[in-house]
Amino acid sequence: MVNEAEKFKAEDDKVKERIQAKNAFESYIFSMKAIPDDPKLKEKIEETDRKLIEEKCKAAIDWLDNNQSAEKEEFEYQQKELEKVFNPIMTKIYQGAGAGMQGGMPGGMPSGGASAASGPTIEEVD
Repeated sequence: MVNEAEKFKAEDDKVKERIQAKNAFESYIFSMKAIPDDPKLKEKIEETDRKLIEEKCKAAIDWLDNNQSAEKEEFEYQQKELEKVFNPIMTKIYQGAGAGMQGGMPGGMPSGGASAASGPTIEEVD
């Protein structure tokens, strides 16, 4: 009975991690999708960046809809690919906004701190 419980615990942990990765990816997509409509950021986003955000978010939502049962690693990979596209845009937006922006970036970048002169600090998260 204990062996059976251990077996199911491992399976449950794997499913839990997959669902957490899926939810994190979905949350990231919708956070980024809301950026072009944010009244504080609307005028700071170039039209090409706005279109790119909208296109990439739509493609990511379509992928998510068609891959509900994907593995944890697939969700994480898709999120990292989006981050590669969105992080430079967000850095540009927040550097252009200057020190007046409070609260940080949706998706998890730290708030406050970095000035345009010091450049962005990138932390790898695994």
